[in-house]
Amino acid sequence: MTASGLYPLKFKTIFKDKIWGGNKIKTYLGKDYAPLPNCGETWEISGVKGNLSVVSSGTLSGKSLPQLIEEYKSQLLGEKVYSQFGSEFPLLIKYIDANDDLSIQVHPDDELAKKRHNSFGKTEMWYIMQADEGAQLNTGFNQPINEAIYLEHLNKNTLNEILNFETVNSGDVFFLPAGRVHYIGKGICLAEIQQTSDITYRIYDFDRKDDQGNKRELHTQEALAAIDYQYYDDYKTQYTPSPNKSAPLVSCPYFTTNLLEIDQTINKDYASIDSFVIFIAIEGKTTIEYENGTPITFSKGDCILLPANLYNIQLTPESNSKILEVYIS
Repeated sequence: MTASGLYPLKFKTIFKDKIWGGNKIKTYLGKDYAPLPNCGETWEISGVKGNLSVVSSGTLSGKSLPQLIEEYKSQLLGEKVYSQFGSEFPLLIKYIDANDDLSIQVHPDDELAKKRHNSFGKTEMWYIMQADEGAQLNTGFNQPINEAIYLEHLNKNTLNEILNFETVNSGDVFFLPAGRVHYIGKGICLAEIQQTSDITYRIYDFDRKDDQGNKRELHTQEALAAIDYQYYDDYKTQYTPSPNKSAPLVSCPYFTTNLLEIDQTINKDYASIDSFVIFIAIEGKTTIEYENGTPITFSKGDCILLPANLYNIQLTPESNSKILEVYIS
Protein backbone atom coordinates (compact mmCIF):
# COMPACT_ATOMS: atom_id res chain seq x y z
CA MET A 1 0.00 0.00 0.00
CA THR A 2 1.27 3.50 -0.77
CA ALA A 3 1.47 6.38 1.71
CA SER A 4 -1.91 7.58 0.44
CA GLY A 5 -3.51 4.25 1.36
CA LEU A 6 -4.43 3.49 -2.24
CA TYR A 7 -3.65 0.25 -4.05
CA PRO A 8 -4.91 -1.52 -7.23
CA LEU A 9 -8.63 -1.92 -6.54
CA LYS A 10 -10.99 -4.82 -7.22
CA PHE A 11 -14.74 -4.33 -6.86
CA LYS A 12 -17.70 -6.58 -6.17
CA THR A 13 -19.39 -7.61 -9.41
CA ILE A 14 -22.94 -6.31 -9.97
CA PHE A 15 -24.99 -8.99 -11.77
CA LYS A 16 -27.88 -8.13 -14.10
CA ASP A 17 -30.67 -10.57 -14.96
CA LYS A 18 -31.73 -9.89 -18.58
CA ILE A 19 -34.41 -11.38 -20.81
CA TRP A 20 -31.67 -12.22 -23.33
CA GLY A 21 -29.03 -13.37 -20.81
CA GLY A 22 -27.34 -16.78 -20.71
CA ASN A 23 -24.75 -18.61 -18.60
CA LYS A 24 -21.36 -17.65 -20.09
CA ILE A 25 -20.78 -15.19 -17.24
CA LYS A 26 -20.38 -18.36 -15.15
CA THR A 27 -19.10 -20.94 -17.65
CA TYR A 28 -16.69 -18.66 -19.54
CA LEU A 29 -15.84 -15.88 -17.09
CA GLY A 30 -16.11 -17.93 -13.90
CA LYS A 31 -18.51 -15.62 -12.06
CA ASP A 32 -21.29 -17.10 -9.94
CA TYR A 33 -24.50 -15.10 -10.44
CA ALA A 34 -26.72 -17.26 -8.18
CA PRO A 35 -29.57 -16.89 -7.28
CA LEU A 36 -30.35 -15.22 -10.63
CA PRO A 37 -31.76 -17.61 -13.28
CA ASN A 38 -29.34 -16.19 -15.86
CA CYS A 39 -27.06 -13.23 -16.27
CA GLY A 40 -27.05 -10.92 -19.27
CA GLU A 41 -24.41 -8.53 -18.07
CA THR A 42 -22.13 -7.65 -15.17
CA TRP A 43 -21.19 -4.16 -14.11
CA GLU A 44 -17.57 -4.39 -13.01
CA ILE A 45 -16.70 -0.74 -12.32
CA SER A 46 -19.66 1.61 -12.02
CA GLY A 47 -20.42 5.06 -10.64
CA VAL A 48 -24.04 4.92 -11.86
CA LYS A 49 -26.46 5.91 -9.11
CA GLY A 50 -28.18 2.82 -7.73
CA ASN A 51 -25.39 0.62 -9.12
CA LEU A 52 -22.30 1.84 -7.29
CA SER A 53 -19.22 -0.35 -7.25
CA VAL A 54 -17.92 -1.37 -3.82
CA VAL A 55 -14.31 -2.42 -3.11
CA SER A 56 -14.11 -6.17 -2.54
CA SER A 57 -10.71 -6.62 -0.87
CA GLY A 58 -7.96 -4.89 1.05
CA THR A 59 -8.06 -2.11 3.64
CA LEU A 60 -10.61 -0.11 1.61
CA SER A 61 -13.01 -3.07 1.38
CA GLY A 62 -16.66 -1.97 1.62
CA LYS A 63 -16.07 1.57 0.36
CA SER A 64 -18.03 2.69 -2.68
CA LEU A 65 -16.46 4.32 -5.72
CA PRO A 66 -17.97 7.77 -4.89
CA GLN A 67 -16.61 7.47 -1.33
CA LEU A 68 -13.15 6.76 -2.73
CA ILE A 69 -13.36 9.77 -5.05
CA GLU A 70 -14.50 12.02 -2.19
CA GLU A 71 -11.60 10.86 -0.02
CA TYR A 72 -8.77 10.66 -2.57
CA LYS A 73 -9.86 12.99 -5.39
CA SER A 74 -7.00 13.49 -7.90
CA GLN A 75 -4.84 10.83 -6.22
CA LEU A 76 -7.37 8.31 -7.48
CA LEU A 77 -8.55 9.91 -10.70
CA GLY A 78 -5.65 12.13 -11.79
CA GLU A 79 -5.68 15.94 -11.62
CA LYS A 80 -6.90 16.38 -15.19
CA VAL A 81 -9.71 13.84 -14.83
CA TYR A 82 -10.78 15.14 -11.42
CA SER A 83 -10.92 18.74 -12.65
CA GLN A 84 -13.10 17.63 -15.59
CA PHE A 85 -15.47 15.19 -13.86
CA GLY A 86 -15.26 15.95 -10.14
CA SER A 87 -17.12 13.33 -8.12
CA GLU A 88 -18.59 11.61 -11.22
CA PHE A 89 -16.61 8.52 -12.25
CA PRO A 90 -16.51 8.88 -16.07
CA LEU A 91 -16.52 5.24 -17.23
CA LEU A 92 -18.70 2.15 -16.87
CA ILE A 93 -17.11 -1.27 -17.47
CA LYS A 94 -19.29 -4.29 -18.29
CA TYR A 95 -19.22 -7.87 -19.49
CA ILE A 96 -22.17 -8.88 -21.68
CA ASP A 97 -23.42 -12.38 -22.51
CA ALA A 98 -25.99 -12.38 -25.31
CA ASN A 99 -27.80 -15.72 -25.24
CA ASP A 100 -30.36 -14.11 -27.54
CA ASP A 101 -30.38 -10.98 -29.70
CA LEU A 102 -30.45 -7.73 -27.76
CA SER A 103 -32.89 -5.03 -28.87
CA ILE A 104 -32.10 -2.75 -31.80
CA GLN A 105 -31.09 0.43 -29.98
CA VAL A 106 -29.26 3.75 -29.99
CA HIS A 107 -27.77 6.05 -27.35
CA PRO A 108 -27.89 9.87 -27.23
CA ASP A 109 -24.78 12.04 -27.40
CA ASP A 110 -23.71 14.41 -24.63
CA GLU A 111 -25.78 17.34 -25.88
CA LEU A 112 -29.04 15.41 -26.22
CA ALA A 113 -28.51 13.43 -23.01
CA LYS A 114 -27.82 16.63 -21.05
CA LYS A 115 -30.93 18.30 -22.45
CA ARG A 116 -33.28 15.35 -21.92
CA HIS A 117 -31.84 13.50 -18.93
CA ASN A 118 -29.20 15.75 -17.32
CA SER A 119 -26.76 12.94 -18.03
CA PHE A 120 -23.65 12.10 -20.01
CA GLY A 121 -24.20 10.62 -23.45
CA LYS A 122 -23.17 7.08 -24.23
CA THR A 123 -20.27 6.43 -26.53
CA GLU A 124 -18.98 2.88 -26.13
CA MET A 125 -16.77 0.15 -27.55
CA TRP A 126 -16.88 -3.65 -27.65
CA TYR A 127 -14.08 -6.20 -27.44
CA ILE A 128 -15.35 -9.63 -28.49
CA MET A 129 -14.11 -12.17 -25.94
CA GLN A 130 -15.94 -15.25 -27.26
CA ALA A 131 -18.34 -15.85 -30.13
CA ASP A 132 -20.24 -18.94 -31.22
CA GLU A 133 -19.67 -19.95 -34.82
CA GLY A 134 -21.53 -17.60 -37.17
CA ALA A 135 -22.52 -15.14 -34.42
CA GLN A 136 -23.33 -11.66 -35.71
CA LEU A 137 -23.87 -8.16 -34.42
CA ASN A 138 -25.27 -4.99 -35.95
CA THR A 139 -23.43 -1.71 -36.07
CA GLY A 140 -24.69 1.13 -38.28
CA PHE A 141 -26.37 0.98 -41.68
CA ASN A 142 -25.44 -0.96 -44.82
CA GLN A 143 -26.34 1.87 -47.24
CA PRO A 144 -26.83 5.62 -47.32
CA ILE A 145 -30.17 6.48 -45.69
CA ASN A 146 -32.05 9.39 -44.14
CA GLU A 147 -34.78 9.70 -41.54
CA ALA A 148 -37.56 9.14 -44.09
CA ILE A 149 -36.00 5.89 -45.37
CA TYR A 150 -35.37 4.77 -41.80
CA LEU A 151 -39.00 5.41 -40.80
CA GLU A 152 -40.30 3.60 -43.87
CA HIS A 153 -38.39 0.45 -42.88
CA LEU A 154 -39.26 0.84 -39.21
CA ASN A 155 -42.97 1.03 -40.01
CA LYS A 156 -42.79 -1.95 -42.40
CA ASN A 157 -40.82 -3.97 -39.83
CA THR A 158 -37.95 -4.37 -42.32
CA LEU A 159 -35.14 -2.60 -40.42
CA ASN A 160 -32.82 -5.58 -40.92
CA GLU A 161 -32.72 -4.78 -44.65
CA ILE A 162 -30.83 -1.54 -44.00
CA LEU A 163 -28.73 -2.56 -40.98
CA ASN A 164 -25.06 -3.51 -41.30
CA PHE A 165 -24.24 -6.95 -39.89
CA GLU A 166 -20.81 -8.27 -38.96
CA THR A 167 -19.90 -11.91 -38.33
CA VAL A 168 -17.54 -11.81 -35.37
CA ASN A 169 -14.68 -13.74 -33.80
CA SER A 170 -12.80 -13.36 -30.53
CA GLY A 171 -10.49 -10.36 -30.65
CA ASP A 172 -12.74 -8.27 -32.90
CA VAL A 173 -13.21 -4.65 -31.82
CA PHE A 174 -16.05 -2.24 -32.59
CA PHE A 175 -16.26 1.44 -31.66
CA LEU A 176 -19.79 2.78 -31.28
CA PRO A 177 -20.03 6.55 -31.00
CA ALA A 178 -23.28 7.87 -29.57
CA GLY A 179 -25.94 7.90 -32.29
CA ARG A 180 -24.93 4.67 -34.00
CA VAL A 181 -27.77 2.15 -34.25
CA HIS A 182 -26.61 -1.26 -33.00
CA TYR A 183 -27.43 -4.54 -31.36
CA ILE A 184 -25.47 -7.53 -30.08
CA GLY A 185 -26.54 -10.82 -31.63
CA LYS A 186 -26.96 -14.13 -29.85
CA GLY A 187 -23.88 -16.21 -29.08
CA ILE A 188 -21.53 -13.33 -28.22
CA CYS A 189 -19.70 -12.62 -24.96
CA LEU A 190 -17.90 -9.28 -24.87
CA ALA A 191 -16.30 -6.60 -22.75
CA GLU A 192 -17.88 -3.16 -23.01
CA ILE A 193 -16.26 0.17 -22.16
CA GLN A 194 -18.58 3.16 -22.14
CA GLN A 195 -19.29 6.57 -20.75
CA THR A 196 -21.07 6.61 -17.41
CA SER A 197 -24.64 6.55 -18.65
CA ASP A 198 -27.55 4.14 -18.51
CA ILE A 199 -29.63 5.77 -21.24
CA THR A 200 -30.77 3.47 -24.05
CA TYR A 201 -33.43 4.19 -26.65
CA ARG A 202 -34.90 0.81 -27.59
CA ILE A 203 -36.02 0.93 -31.23
CA TYR A 204 -37.27 -2.62 -31.74
CA ASP A 205 -37.31 -5.67 -29.48
CA PHE A 206 -38.46 -8.45 -31.86
CA ASP A 207 -41.94 -8.46 -30.27
CA ARG A 208 -40.72 -10.67 -27.41
CA LYS A 209 -42.39 -10.76 -24.01
CA ASP A 210 -41.02 -11.05 -20.50
CA ASP A 211 -42.02 -13.77 -18.04
CA GLN A 212 -45.05 -11.68 -17.11
CA GLY A 213 -46.23 -11.64 -20.72
CA ASN A 214 -45.35 -7.96 -21.22
CA LYS A 215 -43.40 -6.43 -24.09
CA ARG A 216 -40.53 -4.14 -23.12
CA GLU A 217 -40.97 -0.42 -23.61
CA LEU A 218 -39.85 1.04 -26.93
CA HIS A 219 -38.45 4.55 -27.46
CA THR A 220 -38.93 4.84 -31.21
CA GLN A 221 -39.83 8.53 -31.12
CA GLU A 222 -37.03 9.53 -28.74
CA ALA A 223 -34.53 7.70 -30.96
CA LEU A 224 -35.21 9.80 -34.06
CA ALA A 225 -33.19 12.81 -32.91
CA ALA A 226 -30.41 10.60 -31.54
CA ILE A 227 -29.66 8.50 -34.63
CA ASP A 228 -26.64 9.14 -36.84
CA TYR A 229 -27.99 8.29 -40.30
CA GLN A 230 -24.54 8.48 -41.90
CA TYR A 231 -23.32 5.43 -43.82
CA TYR A 232 -19.71 4.31 -43.30
CA ASP A 233 -17.59 1.98 -45.43
CA ASP A 234 -16.11 0.09 -42.49
CA TYR A 235 -17.43 -0.25 -38.95
CA LYS A 236 -14.88 -2.67 -37.57
CA THR A 237 -11.78 -1.36 -35.77
CA GLN A 238 -8.53 -2.51 -37.37
CA TYR A 239 -5.51 -2.94 -35.13
CA THR A 240 -2.12 -4.65 -35.00
CA PRO A 241 -1.18 -6.57 -31.85
CA SER A 242 2.25 -5.72 -30.49
CA PRO A 243 3.82 -8.34 -28.16
CA ASN A 244 4.61 -6.92 -24.71
CA LYS A 245 3.62 -3.40 -25.75
CA SER A 246 0.39 -1.40 -25.76
CA ALA A 247 -1.38 -1.81 -29.11
CA PRO A 248 -3.83 1.07 -29.77
CA LEU A 249 -7.46 0.04 -30.27
CA VAL A 250 -9.66 3.09 -29.69
CA SER A 251 -8.89 6.68 -28.80
CA CYS A 252 -11.73 9.17 -28.36
CA PRO A 253 -12.48 12.11 -26.04
CA TYR A 254 -14.12 9.74 -23.54
CA PHE A 255 -11.57 6.94 -23.25
CA THR A 256 -8.43 5.42 -24.72
CA THR A 257 -8.21 1.64 -24.94
CA ASN A 258 -5.13 -0.41 -25.81
CA LEU A 259 -4.52 -4.15 -25.97
CA LEU A 260 -1.66 -5.59 -23.92
CA GLU A 261 -0.57 -9.08 -24.96
CA ILE A 262 2.26 -10.10 -22.65
CA ASP A 263 4.33 -13.24 -22.14
CA GLN A 264 7.05 -11.67 -19.99
CA THR A 265 7.38 -9.10 -17.20
CA ILE A 266 6.92 -5.52 -18.42
CA ASN A 267 7.25 -2.16 -16.69
CA LYS A 268 4.65 0.56 -17.23
CA ASP A 269 4.99 4.27 -16.43
CA TYR A 270 1.67 6.11 -16.59
CA ALA A 271 2.88 9.41 -15.09
CA SER A 272 2.37 11.35 -18.32
CA ILE A 273 -1.30 10.41 -18.84
CA ASP A 274 -2.51 11.93 -15.53
CA SER A 275 -5.38 9.44 -15.26
CA PHE A 276 -6.46 6.30 -13.46
CA VAL A 277 -5.98 3.11 -15.51
CA ILE A 278 -8.42 0.21 -15.75
CA PHE A 279 -7.15 -3.27 -16.56
CA ILE A 280 -9.73 -5.68 -18.02
CA ALA A 281 -8.44 -9.24 -18.02
CA ILE A 282 -9.33 -10.97 -21.30
CA GLU A 283 -7.10 -14.04 -20.98
CA GLY A 284 -4.60 -15.44 -18.50
CA LYS A 285 -3.44 -14.45 -15.04
CA THR A 286 -1.28 -11.40 -14.28
CA THR A 287 0.36 -9.97 -11.17
CA ILE A 288 0.70 -6.22 -10.56
CA GLU A 289 3.62 -5.03 -8.48
CA TYR A 290 3.91 -1.43 -7.30
CA GLU A 291 6.10 0.55 -4.91
CA ASN A 292 5.79 -0.43 -1.23
CA GLY A 293 2.68 -2.48 -1.91
CA THR A 294 1.49 -6.06 -1.76
CA PRO A 295 1.37 -7.61 -5.27
CA ILE A 296 -2.14 -8.13 -6.64
CA THR A 297 -3.06 -10.91 -9.06
CA PHE A 298 -5.99 -10.79 -11.46
CA SER A 299 -7.37 -13.34 -13.93
CA LYS A 300 -9.75 -13.58 -16.90
CA GLY A 301 -12.98 -11.82 -16.02
CA ASP A 302 -11.39 -9.53 -13.40
CA CYS A 303 -11.17 -5.76 -13.65
CA ILE A 304 -8.65 -3.66 -11.73
CA LEU A 305 -8.75 0.09 -11.11
CA LEU A 306 -5.20 1.42 -10.85
CA PRO A 307 -5.19 4.77 -9.00
CA ALA A 308 -3.50 7.65 -10.80
CA ASN A 309 -0.84 8.00 -8.09
CA LEU A 310 0.39 4.44 -8.74
CA TYR A 311 1.82 5.29 -12.11
CA ASN A 312 4.94 3.08 -11.93
CA ILE A 313 4.04 -0.60 -11.98
CA GLN A 314 5.28 -3.98 -13.14
CA LEU A 315 3.04 -6.54 -14.84
CA THR A 316 4.05 -10.21 -14.76
CA PRO A 317 1.94 -12.82 -16.59
CA GLU A 318 1.73 -16.41 -15.39
CA SER A 319 2.15 -17.46 -19.03
CA ASN A 320 0.37 -15.53 -21.76
CA SER A 321 -2.06 -12.75 -20.84
CA LYS A 322 -4.35 -10.43 -22.76
CA ILE A 323 -5.42 -7.25 -21.01
CA LEU A 324 -7.41 -4.23 -22.11
CA GLU A 325 -5.72 -1.07 -20.82
CA VAL A 326 -8.18 1.82 -20.44
CA TYR A 327 -7.71 5.44 -19.36
CA ILE A 328 -8.82 9.01 -20.08
CA SER A 329 -6.46 10.79 -22.50
